[in-house]
Amino acid sequence: MDDLDHRLIALLRSNARLPIATLAAHLGVSRATAKARLDRLVENGAIAGFTVVTAAAQSHGVRAITMIEVETKREDAVLKRLMGIPELRQLHTTNGRWDYVAELEAADVAAFDDLLRTIRQIDGIGATDTSILLKARKGGV
Repeated sequence: MDDLDHRLIALLRSNARLPIATLAAHLGVSRATAKARLDRLVENGAIAGFTVVTAAAQSHGVRAITMIEVETKREDAVLKRLMGIPELRQLHTTNGRWDYVAELEAADVAAFDDLLRTIRQIDGIGATDTSILLKARKGGV
Protein backbone atom coordinates (compact mmCIF):
# COMPACT_ATOMS: atom_id res chain seq x y z
CA MET A 1 0.00 0.00 0.00
CA ASP A 2 1.25 3.43 -0.88
CA ASP A 3 0.31 6.95 0.18
CA LEU A 4 -2.62 7.10 -2.26
CA ASP A 5 -4.09 3.89 -0.81
CA HIS A 6 -3.73 5.23 2.73
CA ARG A 7 -5.42 8.52 1.77
CA LEU A 8 -8.24 6.61 0.05
CA ILE A 9 -8.82 4.49 3.16
CA ALA A 10 -8.78 7.62 5.36
CA LEU A 11 -11.49 9.20 3.21
CA LEU A 12 -13.60 6.04 3.40
CA ARG A 13 -13.18 5.89 7.18
CA SER A 14 -14.71 9.34 7.47
CA ASN A 15 -17.54 8.48 5.05
CA ALA A 16 -17.72 5.06 3.40
CA ARG A 17 -20.55 6.27 1.12
CA LEU A 18 -18.51 8.82 -0.82
CA PRO A 19 -19.01 8.35 -4.57
CA ILE A 20 -16.00 7.31 -6.65
CA ALA A 21 -16.02 10.71 -8.40
CA THR A 22 -15.80 12.51 -5.05
CA LEU A 23 -13.01 10.20 -3.85
CA ALA A 24 -11.11 10.85 -7.08
CA ALA A 25 -11.49 14.62 -6.73
CA HIS A 26 -10.24 14.57 -3.12
CA LEU A 27 -7.30 12.39 -4.11
CA GLY A 28 -6.44 14.37 -7.25
CA VAL A 29 -6.67 11.33 -9.53
CA SER A 30 -9.01 10.17 -12.27
CA ARG A 31 -12.24 8.36 -11.49
CA ALA A 32 -10.82 5.23 -13.16
CA THR A 33 -7.72 5.33 -10.95
CA ALA A 34 -9.79 5.76 -7.78
CA LYS A 35 -12.10 2.89 -8.79
CA ALA A 36 -9.17 0.60 -9.65
CA ARG A 37 -7.48 1.37 -6.33
CA LEU A 38 -10.65 0.75 -4.36
CA ASP A 39 -11.32 -2.52 -6.19
CA ARG A 40 -7.74 -3.69 -5.57
CA LEU A 41 -7.95 -2.84 -1.85
CA VAL A 42 -11.16 -4.86 -1.54
CA GLU A 43 -9.76 -7.76 -3.61
CA ASN A 44 -6.55 -8.10 -1.59
CA GLY A 45 -8.37 -7.84 1.74
CA ALA A 46 -6.98 -4.47 2.86
CA ILE A 47 -10.62 -3.35 3.00
CA ALA A 48 -12.63 -6.16 4.58
CA GLY A 49 -16.02 -4.49 4.22
CA PHE A 50 -18.14 -1.41 4.53
CA THR A 51 -20.56 -0.63 7.32
CA VAL A 52 -23.54 1.47 8.19
CA VAL A 53 -23.82 3.41 11.44
CA THR A 54 -27.45 3.80 12.43
CA ALA A 55 -28.84 6.56 14.59
CA ALA A 56 -29.59 3.91 17.25
CA ALA A 57 -25.92 2.96 17.32
CA GLN A 58 -25.01 6.51 18.23
CA SER A 59 -26.40 6.12 21.71
CA HIS A 60 -26.10 8.63 24.46
CA GLY A 61 -25.43 5.92 27.00
CA VAL A 62 -22.22 5.13 28.82
CA ARG A 63 -19.54 3.35 26.79
CA ALA A 64 -16.26 2.03 28.14
CA ILE A 65 -13.30 -0.21 27.55
CA THR A 66 -12.63 -2.73 30.30
CA MET A 67 -9.44 -4.72 30.61
CA ILE A 68 -10.04 -8.13 32.19
CA GLU A 69 -7.66 -10.54 33.92
CA VAL A 70 -8.83 -14.16 33.95
CA GLU A 71 -7.66 -17.13 36.01
CA THR A 72 -6.32 -19.59 33.45
CA LYS A 73 -8.16 -22.63 34.82
CA ARG A 74 -11.51 -20.81 34.56
CA GLU A 75 -11.06 -19.15 31.19
CA ASP A 76 -13.67 -21.22 29.33
CA ALA A 77 -16.33 -20.63 31.98
CA VAL A 78 -15.53 -16.90 32.17
CA LEU A 79 -15.68 -16.57 28.40
CA LYS A 80 -19.06 -18.32 28.31
CA ARG A 81 -20.46 -15.95 30.97
CA LEU A 82 -19.04 -12.84 29.29
CA MET A 83 -20.49 -13.82 25.91
CA GLY A 84 -23.95 -13.94 27.53
CA ILE A 85 -23.85 -10.28 28.59
CA PRO A 86 -25.82 -8.22 26.04
CA GLU A 87 -24.15 -4.93 27.03
CA LEU A 88 -20.78 -6.38 26.05
CA ARG A 89 -20.46 -5.08 22.48
CA GLN A 90 -17.04 -6.53 21.58
CA LEU A 91 -14.54 -8.83 23.27
CA HIS A 92 -10.93 -9.24 22.21
CA THR A 93 -8.06 -11.32 23.49
CA THR A 94 -4.91 -9.32 24.06
CA ASN A 95 -1.34 -9.68 25.24
CA GLY A 96 0.43 -8.27 28.28
CA ARG A 97 -1.03 -7.97 31.77
CA TRP A 98 -4.66 -8.33 30.64
CA ASP A 99 -6.31 -11.33 28.99
CA TYR A 100 -9.32 -9.61 27.41
CA VAL A 101 -10.41 -6.15 26.32
CA ALA A 102 -14.17 -5.63 26.41
CA GLU A 103 -16.17 -2.80 24.91
CA LEU A 104 -19.20 -2.17 27.10
CA GLU A 105 -22.30 -0.02 26.71
CA ALA A 106 -25.09 0.74 29.18
CA ALA A 107 -28.05 3.10 29.12
CA ASP A 108 -26.86 5.30 32.00
CA VAL A 109 -24.38 5.48 34.87
CA ALA A 110 -26.51 3.37 37.24
CA ALA A 111 -26.90 0.61 34.63
CA PHE A 112 -23.18 0.83 33.90
CA ASP A 113 -22.36 0.42 37.59
CA ASP A 114 -24.57 -2.70 37.70
CA LEU A 115 -22.88 -4.03 34.55
CA LEU A 116 -19.40 -3.64 36.03
CA ARG A 117 -20.51 -5.31 39.25
CA THR A 118 -21.91 -8.24 37.23
CA ILE A 119 -18.63 -8.66 35.36
CA ARG A 120 -16.45 -8.34 38.45
CA GLN A 121 -18.49 -11.00 40.28
CA ILE A 122 -17.91 -13.67 37.63
CA ASP A 123 -15.90 -16.52 39.19
CA GLY A 124 -12.50 -16.58 37.56
CA ILE A 125 -12.11 -12.86 36.90
CA GLY A 126 -9.09 -11.72 38.85
CA ALA A 127 -9.08 -7.98 38.16
CA THR A 128 -10.51 -5.35 35.84
CA ASP A 129 -9.52 -1.85 34.78
CA THR A 130 -12.16 0.34 33.14
CA SER A 131 -11.93 3.56 31.17
CA ILE A 132 -15.13 5.34 30.15
CA LEU A 133 -15.13 6.54 26.55
CA LEU A 134 -15.80 10.25 26.30
CA LYS A 135 -15.97 12.30 23.10
CA ALA A 136 -15.06 10.48 19.86
CA ARG A 137 -12.22 12.22 18.03
CA LYS A 138 -12.12 9.83 15.07
CA GLY A 139 -14.24 6.95 13.91
CA GLY A 140 -17.62 8.34 14.83
CA VAL A 141 -19.51 5.98 17.04
